[in-house]
Amino acid sequence: MRSPPRSSPRSGAGGQSRVLCTSLQWVPFAIALFVVAIELSPAHFLYTGPLLTATPALAAVTMGPKGTVAAAALALAVSVTTATYNQAWGSQQVYSNLLALLLVSAASFVMSTAMRTRSRNELNQVRRIAVAAQEVLLRPVSARLGPVRAASMYLAAETGAQIGGDLYEAVQTRYGVRIIVGDVRGKGLPAVRSAAAVLGAFREAVHYEEELVEVMNHCAAALQRECAVPGAVDDEVLAEGFVTALVAQVPDGPVVQLVNRGHPPPLVLHRGKAQALTPASPLPPLGLEAFVTGSPAEAESYPFAPGDRLLLHTDGVTEARNRDNDFFPLPEAMEAVQACTPPEFLEHLRQGLLRHTEDLLADDAAMLLVDRLDDEAGGPGGAAAVSRSDGPR
Repeated sequence: MRSPPRSSPRSGAGGQSRVLCTSLQWVPFAIALFVVAIELSPAHFLYTGPLLTATPALAAVTMGPKGTVAAAALALAVSVTTATYNQAWGSQQVYSNLLALLLVSAASFVMSTAMRTRSRNELNQVRRIAVAAQEVLLRPVSARLGPVRAASMYLAAETGAQIGGDLYEAVQTRYGVRIIVGDVRGKGLPAVRSAAAVLGAFREAVHYEEELVEVMNHCAAALQRECAVPGAVDDEVLAEGFVTALVAQVPDGPVVQLVNRGHPPPLVLHRGKAQALTPASPLPPLGLEAFVTGSPAEAESYPFAPGDRLLLHTDGVTEARNRDNDFFPLPEAMEAVQACTPPEFLEHLRQGLLRHTEDLLADDAAMLLVDRLDDEAGGPGGAAAVSRSDGPR
């Protein structure tokens, strides 16, 4: 999912919220230290009981059950220590403070536990709904499609139930294996609607449009129709929204044909070396047709020999950064992976990506890997044999 540029992968609204929450967690302990400072100073005659009583209640709001217990224990220790230091035992005020502190601590713990349980249940429910919606939008890619083997992987940047705008699909047609990878600029339901519109147009057009360029044109027209629906897309997305998309076709010959509309170029791994398939005539993303000066007459072709691997991805992979603000070196990561199956290959890349970012992705990331098989495995006979062997038993 394409998002606005950031100065740091850890900046943004999510990072600011986490910083604010962390700051608020220290408030109860700061209050306890403030009370200690007053009680151990000549101003110990000031009444500090209500301040200590409030600490577990504040902790219950920001720190959960464990933090509430810690804040209550600290407040109790401060109360006992200051009462002993000031020789205040025996006064009714000390015992009233202790009783109030115990009651508020118990109530805060119960409230914090209930809030945590409720929040967890609600988040789990939303996650299940989000996963179901994501699986409907992004169907699993078949492991075998004619002359290729394929695998896909999607990584969400948010740990919660965030449905992204990254999209991909691979379909076997009479023209060859056709693939799309795209990235919606924007977030939330408007991005999902745009992704669904582009995917729906692709899944339909790939079966009857002979020219790959026309398949891409159908996707662009579907996005325009979606943006024209009143209320389907908010004003910000309508003004700045677009979809980068890459459509590929793997025919019977040792080539791959591409139509690229502003998407990061795919990488081909040939004899251990990764090379980007950069378009000769760059075109703007879908939704920015006003900037198209001319449509290519045909798709661009690149060598894709048996044994080669083609990786299509979104910019969430290549623009992932580490603490030093360095981009993830995707070509080097591909070259470092030893021979393995497509799912294992993507798993190696996923682990490398998460190590690079320390599990803190700034953007959603999608990858789709295609292996070109040799003629015997990829020809009609080989495809039929695999189809029979992978069928129901």
